[in-house]
Amino acid sequence: MSMELQLSKQLVMGEMLARWARQTPDAEALVFNDRRYSYGRFNERVNRLANSLMSLGVQKGNKVTLIFMNCMEIAESYLALAKIGAVAVPNNFRFTGSEHAYQIDNSDSIALIYSDKFGDVVDAIRPELHKVKHYICPGGGGMPETLDHHDLIRNGDPAEPGVFVSDDDPMFIMYTSGTTGRPKGAVLTHKNEVMAVFNKLIFFEVVMERQLLVFPLFHQAATGLFMHGIVQGATSVILEDPEPEKIMASVEEEEIQYIALVPALWNWIVNHPRFGDYDLSSLRLGTTGAAPMPVELKNKIFELFPNIRMTETFGMTETTATGTNALHDDFTTKHGTVGKIRINLEARLVDENGRDVACGEVGEIIYQGPTVMKEYYKNPEATAEAFRGGWFHSGDLMRQDEDGYFYVVDRKKDMLISGGENIYPAEIEEVLYAHPKIL
Repeated sequence: MSMELQLSKQLVMGEMLARWARQTPDAEALVFNDRRYSYGRFNERVNRLANSLMSLGVQKGNKVTLIFMNCMEIAESYLALAKIGAVAVPNNFRFTGSEHAYQIDNSDSIALIYSDKFGDVVDAIRPELHKVKHYICPGGGGMPETLDHHDLIRNGDPAEPGVFVSDDDPMFIMYTSGTTGRPKGAVLTHKNEVMAVFNKLIFFEVVMERQLLVFPLFHQAATGLFMHGIVQGATSVILEDPEPEKIMASVEEEEIQYIALVPALWNWIVNHPRFGDYDLSSLRLGTTGAAPMPVELKNKIFELFPNIRMTETFGMTETTATGTNALHDDFTTKHGTVGKIRINLEARLVDENGRDVACGEVGEIIYQGPTVMKEYYKNPEATAEAFRGGWFHSGDLMRQDEDGYFYVVDRKKDMLISGGENIYPAEIEEVLYAHPKIL
């Protein structure tokens, strides 16, 4: 059986990109500042980088840490690593040196690909990074023994790498901070990523052709949207700085149809003094998530964006940022809901003893399905605890109504007890938001 045929049977991201490069090579894939790549050109650059990485000794299963703000290089690196079966470890670019060093070391990364914006941080922690064999930076970073990311692309072989990658192989280790202890590395597979996209496609009520990537690409919410674009063959416009005017200008200039923003950004945009200066009529689909969106803000969005269909996503890194989805009409008929469980997922609400709670009662949501992570990297105890009873325990407290809609209460470990009564910080935040003097 040929390698091409083997790969065609797998749900793997590298093959998703290669298919569009074969079928629609001239279609626009990525836009970042003044750089525009078609699917054919982008796939060629990804292949060149992938083959250069293999020539350095980066093999299937090896871990590679990335430190970038949103840019073309992080997008190329993700898919180059995916094509050779290596595992990307995205670090939060806001980290301190010690936080970077911990995750680089804990993930067993043998290479570090980073922006020269973080050159000083990387240089300071190099003595601690005993497992890292290769440092790669666009332009070389001005440091000896640091390879130029652009040279690797220029000099690499443009052919497909020809590495068999199974859809159960890991694609990412996404570190997620718990309420106690060090961050844990959630291992997400190719199948996790592709199935998360399929779930989105089934729930979305319009077809997305041009999307604006605003979320930071070290986060699963953003990488999931990037993968969504690749799987669907859409155009992704990458924004480095999530500043409201830049968002609005990009929507107008690039005729963006789909955008996902956290509630704070939606709030800044709809209250921006120059909101009326931009033509945002191309938008057809909007998503919110990561924090509760107050009713007042939702109503203002509906008023100012009459052509838009809104959705709300609730999930976590360990479920590939998928969980429940609220559709446009749910916002008005089911106040406060985060929607129903997505297709291809099962969920239950349980008490401390793992017993299902009654309708309307608060319980911890637990999941099963192909978007649930593989494990916590090198942490069998945390993995066993999270998957006790054969279900992934999220730590999120929710209620479910008689129609199957879920309502977020709070994080289990955030709950306060006063006078024997449970107090949820999210309820306090909702009261604060309603205060006229608090933006």
